[in-house]
Amino acid sequence: MSASFDPFRQKMESAGLSKAAIAAFERSYGLLAANESGLIPESAITPAQGLPLYEDVATTQATPDLLAKTVLLKLNGGLGTGMGLEKAKSLLPVRDGQTFLDLIVRQVLAARKATGSDLKFLLLNSFSTSEDTLAHLAKYPELGKPSDLELMQNKVPKIDAATLAPVEWSVDRDHEWCPPGHGDLYPAILGSGMLQQLLDAGYRYLFVSNSDNLGATLDLGLLGWFAASGKPFVMEVTARTAADRKGGHLASRATDGQLLLRESAQCPDEDMDAFQDISKHRYFNTNNLWLRLDLLAEALDANGGLLPLPVIKNKKTVDPRDKKSPAVYQLETAMGAAIECFADAGAVVVPRTRFAPVKTTADLLALRSDAYVITDDGRAVLAPERNGIPPEINLDGDHFKMVDQLDVALAGGVPSLIRCKRLDVKGPAKFTSSDVYEGDAVVDVRS
Repeated sequence: MSASFDPFRQKMESAGLSKAAIAAFERSYGLLAANESGLIPESAITPAQGLPLYEDVATTQATPDLLAKTVLLKLNGGLGTGMGLEKAKSLLPVRDGQTFLDLIVRQVLAARKATGSDLKFLLLNSFSTSEDTLAHLAKYPELGKPSDLELMQNKVPKIDAATLAPVEWSVDRDHEWCPPGHGDLYPAILGSGMLQQLLDAGYRYLFVSNSDNLGATLDLGLLGWFAASGKPFVMEVTARTAADRKGGHLASRATDGQLLLRESAQCPDEDMDAFQDISKHRYFNTNNLWLRLDLLAEALDANGGLLPLPVIKNKKTVDPRDKKSPAVYQLETAMGAAIECFADAGAVVVPRTRFAPVKTTADLLALRSDAYVITDDGRAVLAPERNGIPPEINLDGDHFKMVDQLDVALAGGVPSLIRCKRLDVKGPAKFTSSDVYEGDAVVDVRS
């Protein structure tokens, strides 16, 4: 395997990637070359049970001294290409011209004002999002120098599916590379030297969440509980609803009870019904994670500079817009999968208010509607009338896949969804601010 990996090592070294990034990718490539499927059958796990509840544990507010040892990091590497975007998804307007990034900054500044502590703030950017993001942050001089707020995500080579060699695509060399998934947080923070810099500066706690999740604020009650727990790693989970049945869920390994994360790509086809059974596997990963930086450093050191994360294999074409271009494998890892790398890792069940992501235009429609409230400190929370349950929205894929298509449909205003349980839209519908949908609603404008 070492000989076959040499071309990848040379390619990554020539691109200036760190030893940590190369080591992590070498491990993932080794699993691929050994034909390790990474699948987690239903027989190998049991449902996660007995998890602590937010209401029971987040009772003691963190002190300013504790906050001064804490880093808030937002994952900001995604372009939102699945919704037709060509810039950082965090620069997408949410409400009243305010982008995700604007609202995140409001959250950071509100936390600093409320606690009197200079909360450390970082963004994990990719090569695709860095320039636009740093330019946007320039209008917030109170945050500090934009470049000081950035941790750069790595990139990894795409693998020729026929030969398992690095793919070559002279038409556009950029297409020879792909993002490694948010599991790259660990080699990025190690290989950049940022982990040691943070430890040397006295930081001990790291809270990480997605930039498109405006509910994931730095909760001082959770911080206080996490710090007191002594745990190296805690994942925030919340109850699955019908809208979450396709997302990764938390489980326990049948042999030893170790908590683990199972994504849909790791589920055998024959077990997909069980995977989507929200009454059985009740909790899903919000991707809000708490880590002890010193214990993370110990775990990385004990594993030779990497965390042994499960690898997710995606088969695509080298040019995603050319389905006739050569087939490639893109290897990714998930940040939350590190829960099984720490023997004493934990999870906490949080309310739905801490999970308001935007993965599709349906999510964006819900967030722009009155089903959500944007608080003064920049959080997106479900309206009280929703009782913690978001509306289930199904938009016609032919007419609403892209953000610009949704924007055209909402030119007349955003409809009221505050009392809507489910909305199914079929055909090129147009909305106005006077439209009100309640219960189970169907809009069918197909000719």
